[in-house]
Amino acid sequence: MAIKSTGQEESNILTTRQGHPVYDNQNLRTVGNRGPATLENYPFLEKMSHFDRERVPERVVHARGAGAHGYFEAYGMVGDEPIAKYTRAKLFQEKGKKTPLFVRFSTVIHRGHSPETLRDPRGFAVKMYTEDGNWDLVGNNLKIFFIRDALKFPDFIHSFKPDPVTNRQDPERQFDFISNTPEAMHMITFLFSPWGIPANYRQMQGSGVNTYKWVNKEGEAVLVKYHWEPLQGIRNLTTKEAQEIQGKNFNHATQDLYEAIEQGNYPEWELCVQIMSDDEHPELDFDPLDDTKIWPKDQFPWLPVGKMTLNRNPINYFAEVEQAAFGTGVLVDGLDFSDDKMLQGRTFSYSDTQRYRVGTNYLQLPINAPRKHVATNQRDGQMAYHQDIVEGMNPHINYEPSSLGGLKEAPMAGKDHMPHYNASLVRAKIDRQNNFKQAGETYRNFEDWERDELIFNLVDALSHCRQSIQDKMIEMFNACDGDYGRRVSEGLQANKMMMEKGAKSDSDEAVKQAEQVSKEAKPY
Repeated sequence: MAIKSTGQEESNILTTRQGHPVYDNQNLRTVGNRGPATLENYPFLEKMSHFDRERVPERVVHARGAGAHGYFEAYGMVGDEPIAKYTRAKLFQEKGKKTPLFVRFSTVIHRGHSPETLRDPRGFAVKMYTEDGNWDLVGNNLKIFFIRDALKFPDFIHSFKPDPVTNRQDPERQFDFISNTPEAMHMITFLFSPWGIPANYRQMQGSGVNTYKWVNKEGEAVLVKYHWEPLQGIRNLTTKEAQEIQGKNFNHATQDLYEAIEQGNYPEWELCVQIMSDDEHPELDFDPLDDTKIWPKDQFPWLPVGKMTLNRNPINYFAEVEQAAFGTGVLVDGLDFSDDKMLQGRTFSYSDTQRYRVGTNYLQLPINAPRKHVATNQRDGQMAYHQDIVEGMNPHINYEPSSLGGLKEAPMAGKDHMPHYNASLVRAKIDRQNNFKQAGETYRNFEDWERDELIFNLVDALSHCRQSIQDKMIEMFNACDGDYGRRVSEGLQANKMMMEKGAKSDSDEAVKQAEQVSKEAKPY
């Protein structure tokens, strides 16, 4: 028997799927304000686990994609210093060392057969088959994100996905969320500018977005951000250019990538890193673990560490591109996690999604399997076809420790990195949010045509929103930059006057037509 609500006050209270009231839907429970997050975040795990399983079998996000094979060639240095000073990861150490890889480019929000000209961040996921196992660097073309706490990820995606009733994307739903999420202003500034529609996959940047760590043989760690810089140059589209392309070809980016490789015009990207000491950096006006922020280049320069070349197209799209599975937790020795709360949430979500979407044994598929021998005590599961048996190993033993010929632990390649924490376990936002400064700087750094395009696109989208949402957005644009807010406000006012004038003209014309029909009507 269903239990009825006792009143309106109770029926609109947010709960978990177990019916537990949600007292804080904004923050993960973390060690101190900066993190790390902890595994007992049950409401988050429940929320994210359900979110990962919302669509079958298409990816919930990044459904529309294209991919290619290639290799990464290491420089052996980071700037003017040997890379071993910062990381012991083997793929970086030797100049000229080549590591095979696979890349999947994608759009984020839209479905699998959506046009590649739509305004959307682009996914940029790289899987390197290193001698120490796979390394996945999973990011986007833009260097920042909409939110800084993983608990909000399903909410953000839901607001940008189609309305659950009408099945149409609705700018009012999107800006309803954004107007209540001030940290998104930096990303919105990029997304509604030409940077929101890359011209193709070959001419767009890539970024790890989140902050990671590098660890050397002594167990010493530094914070690091990754950036892929296209050696073909960067090119973005205006709304008009995108619409013209879409009218002729909604697969243009996939076609461009495929044909370039087939013609031997192999696209290349240089991998650059920014390095920062692993502490709170009180001299900065933002938290360096905040993924809505860019680390300033003048303070933390981009240092090249290698080059990626794509030189082979897939021979089966489904087997190689669609079933390719990436995860932010797939790190090799010498690479590690930072306390970035979004990174830790993504690390759970990505691999959890792949086990559901592709299957328990998705890592046995050739596109996902490491290019080295795998030996685990994990067995069975759906679609298992390979057993990790080592010659001379006792096949009866699938546990560790054992004295009967089972698998043994590997020796450490260097000292373990052991960060120290001394903070209360809390649900709280980071201290230095500074939600508007970098968005304003980005606005001012745009060229005139980029600012014009940004204002045009924002006004067009916000015109579909109610006044209260427009007002909140204008207030936040003003907080970013006065000219930014003024131009959006004036654009909306001008748009409203045009619509009212058009409606009045249509109404007057309708009255005239009705009067004419009345005059010409013949009596029965």
